Amino acid sequence: MSPVITMGPFHPALEEPYKIDVVCEGEHVTDASIRVGFNFRAIEWLAERKNYTADIALFEHVCGICSNVHTLCLSRAIETLAGIEVPERAQYIRVVVAEAERLHSHLLWAGIACELIGFETLFMACFGLREKIMDVLEAISGNRVNYAMNRPGGVNRDIADPGAVLAAVRAIADATSKQLIPVLTTDATVRARCAGVGVLTRADAIAYGAVGPTARASGLPQDIRASAPYEAYDRLLFEVPVRQEGDVFARVVVRALEILESCRIIEQAIEQMPAGPFRGDDYPKVPAGEVCSRIEGPRGEVFYYVASDGSDTPTRVRVRTPTFANMPTARPMVLGQTFADVPLIQASLDPCYSCTDR
Repeated sequence: MSPVITMGPFHPALEEPYKIDVVCEGEHVTDASIRVGFNFRAIEWLAERKNYTADIALFEHVCGICSNVHTLCLSRAIETLAGIEVPERAQYIRVVVAEAERLHSHLLWAGIACELIGFETLFMACFGLREKIMDVLEAISGNRVNYAMNRPGGVNRDIADPGAVLAAVRAIADATSKQLIPVLTTDATVRARCAGVGVLTRADAIAYGAVGPTARASGLPQDIRASAPYEAYDRLLFEVPVRQEGDVFARVVVRALEILESCRIIEQAIEQMPAGPFRGDDYPKVPAGEVCSRIEGPRGEVFYYVASDGSDTPTRVRVRTPTFANMPTARPMVLGQTFADVPLIQASLDPCYSCTDR
């Protein structure tokens, strides 16, 4: 009988609880299953018992890294229900913060991936760049995480020093293009550790409903920012990086290239940002109805469903995070791989299990 090896619920590279049961024959994986549900924070349950103002603060705590994604998606749902027009300056500010958060997420992931590969020098370089973008987010919002920027009808804070944001982003883009990407794409150690490992074919990516960089690394050019633009994305030029290999190496390259694209988006947004108000005067009254909202988070499509009965408390808020869509793809990725590669394959998904365990 083949042994079943359990990894988790605590993982040395992921500070979140999950469990993967791996069936091995010798060193190779023949089957695997993932179990989540070790956290329950009752966020959706609480949302039906708090008003919309409190819910904005509540949903910022779905994820520590992607807090802005969730308040933006919820704010957009409320704005659609209430028929609110967001000032143009606020749309650009939202883009800047969203892309800065994407940079933070991708650089954090890149550092963890380098640590798993055993590349300590590159790990420190990634985290050095991450500090730069966290300083930018702190300068804009006052916080390094949980930025409290979004509100229905706009944003809570203006960007006081656009020049400093531009300087920091250009420094990150320069270091990424000259140091990070050349090493990640040409270094023999990275290639030996990542190329051909944990392949998710295009057909499997479609069958499992993969989203975000995981899907784009398997040849699917899907990105909500490009296919269904929101805020100011339809006025900005950027590419959607896509690779065909579907392996860990492809997922590394896609995210590295997305770092450059996010820097490019922020530069354009800062340069094109018009003067004017950045929020409405009053908090809106939300009429009865239901609406869906979706945006492109760092890990992929974030989906919100909001139902209202006309009171100041929603009757239902339902969230689908990208990890929920991506985590089943771990099974086809690990089949036939060596057991030693399972942690790296799992990390290449950039999973956030606590986002899923709400």
